[in-house]
Amino acid sequence: MKNIFILLLSLTTLIACKNGKEESTETQDTAITTDTVPAKSYKLSLAQWSLNKPIFAGTTDPMDFAKMAKELGFEGLEYVSQLYTNEAVSFSMKDAGLQTILDSLKARSNQYGMQNLIIMVDGEGDFSFNDEKVTAQAVENHKKWVDAAQYLGCHSIRVNLFGESDPEAWVKNSVRSLKAICEYAATKNVNVIVENHGGLSSNGQLLARVMKEVNMPNCGTLPDFGNFCVKREGGARWGAPCVEEYDRYKGTEEILPWAKGVSAKSYAFDAEGNETTVDYYKLFEIINNSNFDGFVGIEFEGPEEDPMAGIKATKALVEKAAAQSN
Repeated sequence: MKNIFILLLSLTTLIACKNGKEESTETQDTAITTDTVPAKSYKLSLAQWSLNKPIFAGTTDPMDFAKMAKELGFEGLEYVSQLYTNEAVSFSMKDAGLQTILDSLKARSNQYGMQNLIIMVDGEGDFSFNDEKVTAQAVENHKKWVDAAQYLGCHSIRVNLFGESDPEAWVKNSVRSLKAICEYAATKNVNVIVENHGGLSSNGQLLARVMKEVNMPNCGTLPDFGNFCVKREGGARWGAPCVEEYDRYKGTEEILPWAKGVSAKSYAFDAEGNETTVDYYKLFEIINNSNFDGFVGIEFEGPEEDPMAGIKATKALVEKAAAQSN
């Protein structure tokens, strides 16, 4: 009888364990099949160029950038050097000197809990011409902005690659200058990033080639949704109609592997809130399928004197397109 009792007890335990295992597996399988992929989202920064019209008009003080970005719901700041140094810009601290301006910008970004990310540098010379004296001076001019980026806690400065129209010469010169400025920036723990910003820099294939040839960890790109005009009427850099444009989707994909930021450029919106010339959903499908996980910068460049509505519309579209393009 004792042996029979032990046998029955063992069978009962075995059946219970089996049933428990089946139930656990069934529950686990159900969890797998009902799980959904979370929506993709990115931290958002505000590109100061969005505010260029009111800053140039004197109705907005560039020193208030951190406060304005915070109120608009952003986490990061992308400064533009010329909005503090351009002769056409006027604000109360204009003549205080760069270091005093930087001291105040740093204090204000801390006050509002904002992350300083990038300084977009303009007007400091060209990197991609054959004349090595010209390009060496441009490299030297950019060093103070590398220092400024380090002081503010920015991860990068953005540079331009205007220069020769011959692709081979342009690539050679761009590589030479980028290596020089990146060597200096590396000592400051700062990246040097290139935006597709007109001329041959807007040719994604050529810019990718430059990145490969520079081959330095602190040299990268800043893909911009809008700046893929390779050639303008009359050879102008800005302002004139575009006569040759690179495919923005192909170009974004080509330079994205080196991206240390993304610039979501916008110009105008339809009644549904979509950009009228740029397919944000297609671009975010490309971005979501890459390894990029940095900030997305909002850069509204519409014709309106007051950019606030355009900034908000761009921000809303980025959030929607990023989530729906998984």
